[in-house]
Amino acid sequence: MSIPSFRRKPSMKSLDVKALKLLMRNGRATWAELGQLLGLSAPSAADRVRKLEQRGVIRGYAALVDPASVGHPLTAYVSVSLASHRNRAKFLRAISKMDQVAECHHVAGDDDYLLKVRCRGTQDLDHLLATQLKDKLGVARTRTTIVLSTAKESVRVPIDATD
Repeated sequence: MSIPSFRRKPSMKSLDVKALKLLMRNGRATWAELGQLLGLSAPSAADRVRKLEQRGVIRGYAALVDPASVGHPLTAYVSVSLASHRNRAKFLRAISKMDQVAECHHVAGDDDYLLKVRCRGTQDLDHLLATQLKDKLGVARTRTTIVLSTAKESVRVPIDATD
């Protein structure tokens, strides 16, 4: 019997960790602010961040928009079971184009995927479930949990230095 191998955590230097933590808190930090935190010049801080971007550690930058302010106050989590696993590629292509779907996770357990969706209201959610998922994509079953309020929501990732 073989023992499963686990991917080793990539090496992360403490300066990179500090840079990432600042950028997760304030993605608009200047190179001068970042350099000051790291004890580097602004150009050296910028170079360090560019290397993190090239390695794929930093995947991009975005504004964090309040969904209710732009007309999508309803958040729901939808567990999805596909009718056939042959529909997987079609399902994933369609989901990637749906603006209402904020996140799509392939999950273990009774369901195939877990979606985080943002909708205008319950009618919008009903249309998404009945028409877009079940009718058009061959989804066999969904289970939906509507969010009443949010105590914490973050884009931050826990990271630690390994050097």
